[in-house]
Amino acid sequence: MAAVTLNVSTVKPLGDRVFIKISASEEKTAGGILLPDSAKEKPQIGEIVQVGDGKRNEDGSRQALDVEVGNKVLYSKYAGTDIKLGDDEYVLLSEKDILAVVS
Repeated sequence: MAAVTLNVSTVKPLGDRVFIKISASEEKTAGGILLPDSAKEKPQIGEIVQVGDGKRNEDGSRQALDVEVGNKVLYSKYAGTDIKLGDDEYVLLSEKDILAVVS
């Protein structure tokens, strides 16, 4: 099987899906204790790097997404598909799995 090389500009989500770059997880606790990789929790905050065209309505028109490229968002813990491109981690998920826009 041939290896596929992808970069962020070649990934275009379909429909109401968004492509999010996951923020780095915390390296240490509030008390200053360094965490090993096995103890780190998967972050739920990331920055949107690509968005789809929107959900298709029954009349064939597209409903625009409420989020846009560059927004920092909080998303559901177990939502989406995890993707690793190079050293960066991303998640591809549906707009309904986004809980809030973080400023």
